[in-house]
Amino acid sequence: MADASVPPAVSIRNVSKSFGRGIYAIPVLDNVSLDIGRREFFTLLGPSGCGKTTLLRLIAGFETANAGTISIEGQDVTAEPPFHRPVNTVFQSYALFPHLSVEDNVAFALVEQGLAREAIRTRVGEALEMVRMGAFARRRPAELSGGQQQRVALARALAPRPRVLLLDEPLSALDLKLRKEMQIELKQLQTEAGITFLFVTHDQEEALTLSDRVAVMQGGRILQMGPPRAIYEKPTHRFVADFIGDINLLEGEALPGGGVRLDAGAVLPLTHGVPGKVTIAIRPERARLVPAGEGTLDATVIHTAYLGTSMLHKLGLPDGSAFLLRQSESSGQPPETGCLVGLTLPGEALQVLVQ
Repeated sequence: MADASVPPAVSIRNVSKSFGRGIYAIPVLDNVSLDIGRREFFTLLGPSGCGKTTLLRLIAGFETANAGTISIEGQDVTAEPPFHRPVNTVFQSYALFPHLSVEDNVAFALVEQGLAREAIRTRVGEALEMVRMGAFARRRPAELSGGQQQRVALARALAPRPRVLLLDEPLSALDLKLRKEMQIELKQLQTEAGITFLFVTHDQEEALTLSDRVAVMQGGRILQMGPPRAIYEKPTHRFVADFIGDINLLEGEALPGGGVRLDAGAVLPLTHGVPGKVTIAIRPERARLVPAGEGTLDATVIHTAYLGTSMLHKLGLPDGSAFLLRQSESSGQPPETGCLVGLTLPGEALQVLVQ
């Protein structure tokens, strides 16, 4: 449990940001508040244009908020320029100096800070060893692979020993295989460095893999914030449910006496405060196939896809909507296309969503 007497690594209170003025102003962030703990790997997740990169740039000092405050480890930095903030940023483009060697790239900020030569040599060596690039110290960026350049960019950002490291989609330029490898290395690096990482991405799987906590953003607001498992298994908002992985959204109506009647025909034993239209969410892997007539609903098999470790079934429900169901490849002979099956929806796997 976090010590309440220790201020969070980053504290954002009622921050709003618009670009432009007057009637031409475009709102990008709308009254955002959050705390990021020390040594936490925290991710801002959302589609392009949701405000996540703008929020990161406000923390870095590259943009100025129209309202609200930003504090780092208890110090109000709202009006401080970037070079007075104990943060560093890793960009998507790496931004390495092509004419400098790896070690000179990493040393650049330290030289600007006026550190002694021996201290610079020590810090550069430590940073390069941390990202496993010590053997490449004399090379130029053009002689490195994309993954190696990414490691150098991380070493350069870590060498000044920032309190918070800001990462703006740093893996998006890498191919899929290398990106997966770098995700694992990035999480290990954060643990070894022992500092706070604030990571920005639009990749849902990346956010779930790396993060201690995730904030899902849309339209300049944080819709839901919490551990990856809670975000995935218990989404509270329709946008969050639909944005994070595959999910089935079933329309229905909350009944005055309790329960929810689905448009597809079944009545679910769910409680909802106000009668009226609702949306029920369930992940494809949480539903179960049973013989026709023995489940919550009957459905028709439309298509089955083999995914290696699992099978994905597309089913047709009585109201004409589609339902995805994922089961392990070892679950037995898959049902044939066109046959009638039963579909069981466990109550603990169902979530009533905010529209």
